[in-house]
Amino acid sequence: MTITSQPVLVTGASGFLAIHCIIQLLEQGYKVRGTLRTLARDGEVRAAVCKYVGADERLSFVTVDLLQDAGWQAAIHGCEYVFHVASPFPLFEPENENDLIQPAVEGTLRVLRAAHDAHVNRVVLVSSNAAISAGYVGEKRTFTEADWSRLDKPIGAYARSKTLAEHAAWDFINSGENTNKLELVTINPSLILGPIPNKDFPTSAELIKTYMKGEVPGVAWIKMAIVDVRDVASAMMLAMTTPEAAGERFLCSGDTPWIKDIADILSKHFSHSAYKRIPRMLVPSFMVRILALFDKKIARVMEGLDWDYELSNEKCKRVLHWQPRPKEEAIISMAESLIELGFV
Repeated sequence: MTITSQPVLVTGASGFLAIHCIIQLLEQGYKVRGTLRTLARDGEVRAAVCKYVGADERLSFVTVDLLQDAGWQAAIHGCEYVFHVASPFPLFEPENENDLIQPAVEGTLRVLRAAHDAHVNRVVLVSSNAAISAGYVGEKRTFTEADWSRLDKPIGAYARSKTLAEHAAWDFINSGENTNKLELVTINPSLILGPIPNKDFPTSAELIKTYMKGEVPGVAWIKMAIVDVRDVASAMMLAMTTPEAAGERFLCSGDTPWIKDIADILSKHFSHSAYKRIPRMLVPSFMVRILALFDKKIARVMEGLDWDYELSNEKCKRVLHWQPRPKEEAIISMAESLIELGFV
């Protein structure tokens, strides 16, 4: 594979996944240009990256906003590839769902149009499993890339924002506006775990933090599809360079354990340490429903109660030749980084 001399643009460069994408790009010899909302974070992000790989002059930053046109043409100018990673992921439902939907949809289209005008070859867009499986609660099935979340159901602001943003992206790519034949690949990860590189607490770490701190009385009968952040970043890399990936979406997930499995892994690994309050008792579903009335964290995952489903990563493995890490590595590495960074 020939490494391009042109930089790869990574949007939302201070984010959990974005930093791991930057690390892997630099490790493989690419130049990286990251977008930030303020250059005041330049040093912090660079320091996080430099814990893993030398950044030097191959890493630079520019300031742009997903809700503003200003600066995007200059940010993308000269890039051959774009990783569009930036998108809000809140812990709780916002009062106004448009606070998520607007930056997700408008930001995605803004990046795609700027990439198109700059004659970028390919954009790799981070979508989500939330754009695939939301709205099917209770259906025992295996989801694939052929599935789309149901916008006619009350699926929540985050799933709605990711679904609408990905639909908008494909509509643009397949429209007459795409005269330069810009290529698009979407990566749809499940809940992203793995090592946290900086002091920015990722929303996806809330599950592990909650159990490490013993903030709930037990475990509910809920499945949680997970994937390691390093594996999502590697899928992004493969999506960028695999010719057959153009025009495809990839469900990027590892295992789909029950939360009790996750708690058991944490308990087994950390039982010798100060973290001995990890709850493992299975709470009956009727009791979980009662607790959800008083606890926003529990209420947030209530829709998955008693739902047995699977996510297929067959296409990701077959087309991208991608292999995920074992669930234990993703879970334990995130817990260890939460300890190291003082979150638990």
